[in-house]
Amino acid sequence: MSGLWTTTSESRWRDALHSYAGVIDRQGVIRLPELDTWYRDELAAAIAKRRPRYATYAELVKLTEWKMARGVWRAPNLVLVKGNDAELVKRTTTAALASAPHPTAPIAAIAKLAGVGPATASALAAAAEPSLYPFFDELVAAQVPSLGPVKWTLGYYASYADALRERARALDGDWTPVMVERAVWASVGGKAGARNSTR
Repeated sequence: MSGLWTTTSESRWRDALHSYAGVIDRQGVIRLPELDTWYRDELAAAIAKRRPRYATYAELVKLTEWKMARGVWRAPNLVLVKGNDAELVKRTTTAALASAPHPTAPIAAIAKLAGVGPATASALAAAAEPSLYPFFDELVAAQVPSLGPVKWTLGYYASYADALRERARALDGDWTPVMVERAVWASVGGKAGARNSTR
């Protein structure tokens, strides 16, 4: 288990967060650095400009590719995501993002789209509302002792998000749950670190 979660040293957390882009590069996934830059910078900005806020079909597909590149590639899920109707994606994500700051309603609504589970849904919510919703990552959840074994349920996500929000508040300054998630993920070396672990 990473020592980062157990420390309150803001400088250690900041160092881990600053290492995120380098850890992304070291995953050895060809498109991941490009997709990750798009996800962190362009997607969030595009959603923020819209009134009401929503994600397009193309953005949902690309976001799914980012999520799979950073984690586990599940080709059948991507096929299902690509099968969603563009207007349905817009309607669903509009309603979902309008339900913030409810702790789980946006995730539940987005997860009704074909091929979209709580993790992919949380990625969209995190891009739109980084101060409320962290991306649901299995490696990160495993570093939080109070959560127990990872379950891909809304209830587990609610506990996970609460833990990351609480840590963001404890770190003071400009920390968000999204920043906490990235720092923890980087501190364990991402999925490449998990593969090389002797745990």
